Amino acid sequence: MPNPLPGTSAGAPATPNLEMDAGVAGRKHPQQMLTSFITGTRFSDLPTVLVERCKRHILDTLGAGLAGSTSRIAQEMSQLLQLEGAAPQAQVWGTVPASSARNAALLNGIAAHALELDDTGGCDHSGAVVIPALLAVLPLCAQPVSGQDFIRATVIGYDIARRVLEACGGYSAHNGAGWHSTSTCGVFGAAAAAAALLNLDEIQTCSALGIAGSFSGGLWAFIHDGSQSKKLHAGRAAEGGVLAVLCAMKGISGPGMLFEPRWGGFLATFAGDGAAPAALTERLGQIWKLERCSIKPYASCRGTHAAVDAAGLLFDRLGVGVDEIAKIEVRLCPFLNDMCGNAAIQTLADAQMSLPYAVAARLVFGHAGLDAYDEPKRRDTGLLSMMSRIELLVDPALNADGEPEITLQTRAGDRLSLRVEVALGNPANPLGDRQLRDKFLSLAARALPATQAQELWARGMALETLADLHVLARLLVPRPREFI
Repeated sequence: MPNPLPGTSAGAPATPNLEMDAGVAGRKHPQQMLTSFITGTRFSDLPTVLVERCKRHILDTLGAGLAGSTSRIAQEMSQLLQLEGAAPQAQVWGTVPASSARNAALLNGIAAHALELDDTGGCDHSGAVVIPALLAVLPLCAQPVSGQDFIRATVIGYDIARRVLEACGGYSAHNGAGWHSTSTCGVFGAAAAAAALLNLDEIQTCSALGIAGSFSGGLWAFIHDGSQSKKLHAGRAAEGGVLAVLCAMKGISGPGMLFEPRWGGFLATFAGDGAAPAALTERLGQIWKLERCSIKPYASCRGTHAAVDAAGLLFDRLGVGVDEIAKIEVRLCPFLNDMCGNAAIQTLADAQMSLPYAVAARLVFGHAGLDAYDEPKRRDTGLLSMMSRIELLVDPALNADGEPEITLQTRAGDRLSLRVEVALGNPANPLGDRQLRDKFLSLAARALPATQAQELWARGMALETLADLHVLARLLVPRPREFI
């Protein structure tokens, strides 16, 4: 074990001293500033447009999670965790049995991310991390939690998770290094949100953030063989955030200067020379990171969405049949090619990370929704034929954050190209209310009766008026048949 670094000692105080840890007199270090933001933000501080957007993301995540609760991986993990015999406390979405706060956060996070339908652009998948963590700790709250309390905590969780990712150098840098940011950075969002909902004090909140850093992890190794570990990452981040908060509530201390440039710190370890620590607190409470998040219209990695949009627009403009498409060229950057350039579609996880599959599905099936990824669709001869006509052209000159250019060529020789810079679902090109409602109801109805899904939507859209969030939480459990 290394010796304590200069300025540290093995006999450090059991709880972080926020004033002492600030270092230079009068200067707050980033973790202290984040702590003050978490404990000091009120619902009244949130712009009305942010509240409306937050409700959409909450409902979108719940819809994705309810549909995901029927997935094989969610059900297998549920069976595994039931063996632990934890005392029931928190609800597991889409099913009657409850579980511990930790297990509920894990299972609901897995379900929310299981089908690649959850939101993106935060930590990356903030909804699948933050909202499961919040609903997991809901039974631990001493007082009834209002819809406004829940919205406030959600906004805080999204904010902290994204700020940590930006402090790691941003999505391309952090994920390009092999870390899956949904897990590595999402755990901080889960801890921040849960701490806010439980009204932890500054000492507890600071410890929760510090402990969360030790629970951080998640690798992109799944990308090479279509394995399912990616689906676990959101759940593990949600669970880690909940566990960090539970530890802090018991008086267990976490490091108080986790983001300082020192050995063993989070940024020094996970970002190295690419760290941008100023991003942690830049315009804190002025720029709300949830406002940059996207809601997915397609059941695939967000990196495929602009290509799906472009292919659909070009196909409509050409006005030809599917069989008349001779060739599809996709000019893309190396980062996107490494992430989504695979043509392996043996598993659902493979197909959902495949840009060629998403484009082919849009052209052959007319959409790239969840039904386009069913196993029979992955074996469809028309789909396989279309995929064989797709050529990926890797262009090192393209920006890692840029969208691909799609070219469709017909057998008659007609050729059209298009790059969609703002994919459908982006805040600058959002889903309409009807589109979002249709997505939610189609997903929620996979786990709930249709009338119950409709009631959940209505309650969620009026979330800020709820006096007790348990009214909404109870709608996540299928009602007994006699009550339907």
